Amino acid sequence: MREPFVFMPKATKAFILGAGLGTRLRPLTERLPKPLVPVANKPLITFALDHLISELGTESFLVNTHHCPDAYGEAFPSGEYEGRNLEFRHEPTLLDTAGGIDNIRDWLPGNEPFVVYNGDILTDLPLQRAWEHHCESGNLATLLLRSTGDELRIGFDPETGQVVDLRGVLQPDWPLRYQFTGIYFVSPQFLRFLRPGKIESVVLCFLEAIRAGETIGGYVEDAGTWSDLGERESYLDALRVVGEGFARPVTNRISPDATIHPTAAIDEYSSVGPGAIVGENAQLTESAVWGGGVVEAGANLTRTVIRDGSVARGQLVDCDR
Repeated sequence: MREPFVFMPKATKAFILGAGLGTRLRPLTERLPKPLVPVANKPLITFALDHLISELGTESFLVNTHHCPDAYGEAFPSGEYEGRNLEFRHEPTLLDTAGGIDNIRDWLPGNEPFVVYNGDILTDLPLQRAWEHHCESGNLATLLLRSTGDELRIGFDPETGQVVDLRGVLQPDWPLRYQFTGIYFVSPQFLRFLRPGKIESVVLCFLEAIRAGETIGGYVEDAGTWSDLGERESYLDALRVVGEGFARPVTNRISPDATIHPTAAIDEYSSVGPGAIVGENAQLTESAVWGGGVVEAGANLTRTVIRDGSVARGQLVDCDR
């Protein structure tokens, strides 16, 4: 019989996965790691940090890095965020998710459970109930799930609260499939399923734990919003998401340090970053001008991204500069 773990009122530490290459979001990620791509003038990763602080009272964060690692230090030069400790650990060779967790064993909080959070998602789904469930369940890990989504790949049994299949490996005919949110809670006992020094996905470790008779749990949470900013369409959709119904809507879409001609027309879903210039009679619709970007006079942008140092002219629809 499983012994429940001691309930922790808050998640002391969270590991943010920030080492991906961001290939699907190029060219937006050519000079930035995906978690630092600005969403309405906030780096994407700060939505995750805000989420964990407000929901779980998280006190310390560690982010693994690979692509453009120096950009993290430039974005957070003080090594903290909102008074919380924020550390970075570089992976010269990508270690994948299980390897990434194994690589931070020395940082993990001893006998306490901790959070793993994908750095490329945007969500405000409630976390507290799921955290309490994990602490009381005795699960080695608890995956946060949603009942709808584009990738229903997690076989989950609502009656037992257990994950029974991942990627169709164990029970490919299991009928109840759920979307994995990229957020999961991990108990220290799970670490024995990680192979030190091995580059592999944590999914393989979950499968091994299930085969060994251990419990990988799931918790379905359909409240709030959730999206994976893997591609440019979902990135641009996020400009609307953070302004409509998001738990902490963004209000600083137009930077006070931007230079905007009074005749320019900017819709409510567009954003203009610090040091950006928007010229006379320019029009922006569901578009993002990053800090230092330039929109010339008369330009008309629709669902377009202008990165730092880039210039937009003429009519641009669904393209990036």
